[in-house]
Amino acid sequence: MTTSETDLDRLEHVQARIRRAARDAGRKPTEIELVCVTKTISAARIEPLLRASCRQFGENRVQEAMEKWPSLRAAFPELTLRLIGPLQTNKVRDAVRLFDVIETVDRPKLAAEIATQAVREGKTPRLLVQVNIGEEPQKAGVLPEDADAFLRVCREDFGLAIEGLMCIPPVDQLASPYFAKLAEIAARNGLSKLSMGMTSDFEQAIKLGATEIRVGSAIFGAR
Repeated sequence: MTTSETDLDRLEHVQARIRRAARDAGRKPTEIELVCVTKTISAARIEPLLRASCRQFGENRVQEAMEKWPSLRAAFPELTLRLIGPLQTNKVRDAVRLFDVIETVDRPKLAAEIATQAVREGKTPRLLVQVNIGEEPQKAGVLPEDADAFLRVCREDFGLAIEGLMCIPPVDQLASPYFAKLAEIAARNGLSKLSMGMTSDFEQAIKLGATEIRVGSAIFGAR
């Protein structure tokens, strides 16, 4: 990465990596969504990516997203905005209003509040359950051994249509076994979406079935 490169240059490099990884895995690049992670990135800097036909974006904080995305959505109504950071229950109403996808459903209290606010707002975002795939105490997410039961609770007790799973593997270990484990949980629960893989490991995620990769620093640089 050089100082003369633009965000659009780096975006093209990432897209090329996706195409290569998909080809190597015997998959079509169109099977994989690139989600541009835009935490701390200004609306002015995001707009060129929108003009370059990027339509999938991920934000970590509800408040930050509320400040910059309404105007961008007005100009580009077909974009998809994803919440990929932890969600507090007191922010659920705002999240349901703003986001098209919430990827961090991870506890019954949160699932219940999403169900309640979806009815009140007349809008249900698409939902993924976050799995703490490495069982790390500092990370959010349902533990792998509890995932099946939690998915049943979401579906049967709260009437939520969960479409997939999300994870963040331990940073100091090979990611592939964790991606494979997430894929196994998804398969036995009939889930088609796998949000896994970031800048350092998304080729591995694509090989193991990722339908969505979340990339920030490879496009925008270190933050």
